Amino acid sequence: MAKMTALQVAALKPRDKPYKQNVDTGLQLRIAANGVKTWIIQYVVGGRQRELRLSRSYGPATDDGHLSLADARSEAARVRALAREGIDIQVQHEEAWAAAEMAKSAEAAIQAEQLAKAAMEGKTVQDMFDAWISDGVRRKDGNAELKRSFTTGVLPHIGSIKVRDINEHQIRGVLRKLVERDVNRAAVILRNDLTQMFAWARKRQPWRKLLVEGDPMELIEIEKIVAPDFDMDGFRDRVLSDAEVTELRGILVRRQLEYDAAPNKRVVPQPLEPMTQCAIWIMLSTLTRVGETSMAKWEHVDLKAGEWFIPKANVKGNISDLTVYMSAFTLEQFKRLHALTGHTAWCFPSRNVETHLDVKSFTKQIGDRQGMFRRNKDGSPRAPMKNRVQDSTLVLAGGKNGPWTSHDLRRTGATMMQRLGVSIEVIDRCQNHVLGGSKVRRHYLHHDYAEEKREAWRLLGRHLSQLTKEKTL
Repeated sequence: MAKMTALQVAALKPRDKPYKQNVDTGLQLRIAANGVKTWIIQYVVGGRQRELRLSRSYGPATDDGHLSLADARSEAARVRALAREGIDIQVQHEEAWAAAEMAKSAEAAIQAEQLAKAAMEGKTVQDMFDAWISDGVRRKDGNAELKRSFTTGVLPHIGSIKVRDINEHQIRGVLRKLVERDVNRAAVILRNDLTQMFAWARKRQPWRKLLVEGDPMELIEIEKIVAPDFDMDGFRDRVLSDAEVTELRGILVRRQLEYDAAPNKRVVPQPLEPMTQCAIWIMLSTLTRVGETSMAKWEHVDLKAGEWFIPKANVKGNISDLTVYMSAFTLEQFKRLHALTGHTAWCFPSRNVETHLDVKSFTKQIGDRQGMFRRNKDGSPRAPMKNRVQDSTLVLAGGKNGPWTSHDLRRTGATMMQRLGVSIEVIDRCQNHVLGGSKVRRHYLHHDYAEEKREAWRLLGRHLSQLTKEKTL
């Protein structure tokens, strides 16, 4: 075919419809209705007729968007020469594009992996706690206590540390801070919770990979962290003697009278709050736990019938409801308490009266007033805590029998019942203990022991009235 000249190509005009014009062997122009001239290269490869549209259209000179006639001829010659060698330039371009895309994907995958690795390696103790609290633990309180203890005692100190960097020394430091505050039991409980969290984590990804040095909790020896005189077994056998109960009554009355009569109340020890005094005698005379007592509501107390209903939601372990049949001694304490807090919903309201008193409040108040037993690890007296009373006004028997706690009152009352001839079986029911025996036996035997319990509480109340010289029998 005749080859067109540059002038002829430039003179090609658009028509109503697009048309093609042969320019050279294997080279065409497609002239669109708008006048745009697109280069088309024709070639045969592998017995197949192929066409390749060039990305740059015709122009009198070659630039970024145009290709001159001369350069178009050169490109056509190159494409057709490759075709004669069996190389399809379009397939070559497709393969090159696919290879480039694959390379991009591979690079993106590498970058994503590196980012994921960096994110994983950057995970902190806070991240691990969040995952554990969400998926790894379910406590009856909705994990409220776990969240509280970790938020106040753990995460502010080690929450920002990377899991891969956490070590025994940092965790030991957290536990020692609690011991320094003289809350050894809290330190033990927190150790147990931390152990549970790390045990959960080391079985799961990504935490297992991050614990490259192993589980740091396996190196924590809590008995070497708590105070030397702390009972690790948690077993207390402290029982107040009759003489100590009488002494306690005398201390509470005397301190209150001295405080009320003091012209300058700043120079005399502040007496135990009247509400707490009532709590002491109620716990001692009913064998109830601190939590059960603290959470009592007036709607559950029938002063006329002398009964106090404790819903199982307030009972340790949610074992079962309990109805306490008040002795005259106990009823008198509730009447005194009602005069103090009867205008609220709670028997022992918090300061804002919107909820009950913190369940640890009684224990803290009693412990603060036995300061002689608070010691540092070196045996030196512990400095008073900020905004807390600390004296030794509630030390009994000169301290020879050691400190006493609010829970010891429950044990003391049960022991008194035993001395008064009440059977162990009835005492267990007064304490709302889980009873032994086979499931079949518990299923069929449903006597509620109401009268037996009523008599047991009456005997205990009468004994306490004699010890404290109350005028109720």
